[in-house]
Amino acid sequence: MEFPAQLSAYIARVDTGIESLLPAPVSTGPRGPARIHTAMRYSLQAGGKRLRPVLVLAAADLFSGTGAKPSRSAVAALPAAVAIECLHTYSLIHDDLPGMDNDDLRRGRPTAHKQFDEATAILAGDALLTHAFALLATHYREPPALGLALIGDLAAAAGSQQLIGGQMEDMLAEKTAPTNAQLEFIHANKTAAMIRTALTLGGRIGGARDEELVRLGLAGEELGVAFQIIDDILDATADTATLGKTAGKDLTAGKATFVGLHGLEKSRQFAQAHTAAALAALQGLPGDKSFLTGLIASMASRTK
Repeated sequence: MEFPAQLSAYIARVDTGIESLLPAPVSTGPRGPARIHTAMRYSLQAGGKRLRPVLVLAAADLFSGTGAKPSRSAVAALPAAVAIECLHTYSLIHDDLPGMDNDDLRRGRPTAHKQFDEATAILAGDALLTHAFALLATHYREPPALGLALIGDLAAAAGSQQLIGGQMEDMLAEKTAPTNAQLEFIHANKTAAMIRTALTLGGRIGGARDEELVRLGLAGEELGVAFQIIDDILDATADTATLGKTAGKDLTAGKATFVGLHGLEKSRQFAQAHTAAALAALQGLPGDKSFLTGLIASMASRTK
């Protein structure tokens, strides 16, 4: 299957999984559950690149020997793919809140707190975070070691030393003169940790060995840093309509970015280097890696 068709197939599978694995937007009590479930679905079903869940499915396929059709591993990987998208979307909802980035637009439509209200947005993010771990606990009870490993991977990536720690450092660095070390910490933890974990979740479900999980993790770290550098570049060069979110917001807010510290041309060089390192990390892994290499390349050349 050609890369664009395979990517579309993976995204369609993720969207189907989101529809089936999220609570239905119906009330089981006085108003509350229906509203919160609607808000959860509003943000999760807004689309986006679906990079993280696609990486889960593709990594599972890599170790099951197929990338063209849903394999047993890929089917088994779907709840984990939805779980990581739930967690990623929760982080976006909270990032957009007035107390953080205070943004009005996400994925081409009003952010959750604009569409509903701030309290509902906070609770929708909380609910998506919780639901991510409920999916892992429910769908990976057997074998128990797999379920524990998946929960441990996601919890570590989402915790105070990685995703949350990166977000905290990102806010602290606003309107300062950050060092390169600070910038690398922010990108490695706020963005790359979750992309690394997407690959290791899929690898674990597909049956990857420890040394193969290390390679997957390294590829994810490098891809994640490249992805965030490209985000920094696009924020400085693209328009709001193309991005689906407010362009130029990083500069206005005084965010710590590669472009702010190194300039556009050097940032492009850094992105290319990290992309090359991600591709190199995949070498030596079994199976047909053409989809994953195509996906990494496409992230480096994206325009939104």
